[in-house]
Amino acid sequence: MTAGFVRAARASDAAGLARIQVASWHACLAGLVPDAVLGELTSPDAERQWADRWLDAIVSPPTSRHRVLAAVTDSVPREVVGFISAGPATDADRWPGIDAEIYEFRVSPERTGQGHGGRLMHAAVDTLVPDGFHTLSIWVLEADTALHRFLESAGWAADGARGELDVGVSVPVVRLHTSLSE
Repeated sequence: MTAGFVRAARASDAAGLARIQVASWHACLAGLVPDAVLGELTSPDAERQWADRWLDAIVSPPTSRHRVLAAVTDSVPREVVGFISAGPATDADRWPGIDAEIYEFRVSPERTGQGHGGRLMHAAVDTLVPDGFHTLSIWVLEADTALHRFLESAGWAADGARGELDVGVSVPVVRLHTSLSE
């Protein structure tokens, strides 16, 4: 485990978040989607578009209950190595008043297993509980066994909901949840 910390994402982090997202997608979608689709999702143009979207999410969140947090290395120069985006739940069977959702949770593929994911999850919970949320859910690629193991080891469980992530082709996803209240 390496040292690091989590802070609110800054406008200057947007390009780094997009870089991490594209690298993570490249790693987790390889073999699940055709190479042409993967190339389109992880292209420099796609990365620029995601940077613009992350900048907007950071500087103009839809509500005060939407958060984007960044995992940062302790060493100077500081480097953003992961992020988490969370807020009110968007699924029809969830109530956004008390149910939260993680929209995106990514750690640079070369930085997994170093404690950044755990720090991000703890920081997200620390911001969601004061906002009145009681449960937290996340959609995970069915084939992402590493993320499943990580979440299940922290007390998350599948709740039976299944879906498809449409990235030009359909990729199966499952929803996991955990309780934020005691």
